[in-house]
Amino acid sequence: MIPYTRKTLPNGLTVVVNRDRASKLAAVNILYRVGARNENPARTGFAHLFEHLMFRGTRAVENFDLPVQMASGDNNAFTNNDYTDFYITLPKDNLETALWLESDRMEGLDITPAKLEAEKKVVIEEFRQRYLNQPYGDQTMLLRALAYKVHPYRWAAIGLATDHIAGATLADVESFYRAHYRPSNAILSISADMEEERMLELAEKWFAPLADHPSETAAIPQEPMQTQARRQEVERDVPASTVTIAYHMCARTKPDFYTADLVSDLLSGGDSGRLYTHLVKERNLLSSVNAYITGDVDPGLFVFTGQLLPGVTPEAAEAAFREEIEALQTTAATAYEIEKVKNKFEANTLFGELNVMNKAMNLGFYEMLGDLSLINREVDRYRTVTDEDIRSFSRRTLRPENSSTLIYNARK
Repeated sequence: MIPYTRKTLPNGLTVVVNRDRASKLAAVNILYRVGARNENPARTGFAHLFEHLMFRGTRAVENFDLPVQMASGDNNAFTNNDYTDFYITLPKDNLETALWLESDRMEGLDITPAKLEAEKKVVIEEFRQRYLNQPYGDQTMLLRALAYKVHPYRWAAIGLATDHIAGATLADVESFYRAHYRPSNAILSISADMEEERMLELAEKWFAPLADHPSETAAIPQEPMQTQARRQEVERDVPASTVTIAYHMCARTKPDFYTADLVSDLLSGGDSGRLYTHLVKERNLLSSVNAYITGDVDPGLFVFTGQLLPGVTPEAAEAAFREEIEALQTTAATAYEIEKVKNKFEANTLFGELNVMNKAMNLGFYEMLGDLSLINREVDRYRTVTDEDIRSFSRRTLRPENSSTLIYNARK
């Protein structure tokens, strides 16, 4: 259980604080409701580019990392399709250093042509190294483009193409900054061994003076229901062929999400998961296998993927996945299987709550979802999932006409 207090400042900034009496550190997390889903299809990769630019200094602080290091702290950030997250951990007595730095770069970012060009080169090189110049690098990109035709989940946080970043102008990025990096589009969450009222006072001290500048943003197009199976085959210089099948599933806040998450663990929860047991150990079809959910805010994907052993055809792997799906749809899971994955989630949740930064991050994440109290209710949500829920979800979701299959062949 994570106790918290929530407050919205007059400028629209949401502040959530938690007193963690067990930690000597303070964790400051600021989440901006901007990810790849908020980008122009002709200008993708901007949210990720801005993750980099936010560390390039402001008009008041030329080197963002230096004050953090002088305060004995550590900081980092990440971007995904739904949001961008910045976080700092440091001794609780230095909490105000983090609040000062985050409030300063919320409105004072110093974007110069030289800084922009430097970060564009860094991001383009990251794009090439991670997605274009390593084995299987473009696999997730191809899968997204196959599964999504309308929704911006059809591109990854890195963007659709390096040209989108290379062509970004100073006016483009300044406009993106003004539209998304503002108090009413952000959530500040703090966890520290400090009175909650005091943390709220400090947040107000540093952030309340910032002016909000509301901006109209385009509605995000929703993906229509898929009615026909999709399939794509490519050939690449990779060690082994893979088969990946994705099915559209519900959004993060829907009841089916918990069933989907539980099913993915049932299938691939380590060496005792069904897929590894049946397809790797017993049938020797695959060298590795996984099932996972993307967990996106909008409707996401339930994904099966496996790497083929020599001599195994993609058709054999697909047939094996279909057999596992049919078993989910028709045969009751054992009470032991279900209890095991429920216990695993509960244990992970409890261990996660021991970390002060996990608390701050999760407070921001659940507030972003629109249901902050869910942070303390999700274990109960998983506990209520039944075998009939598993079979019903599998029948409704894991249907051929709802599938997108990517065959990633090793070049002969």
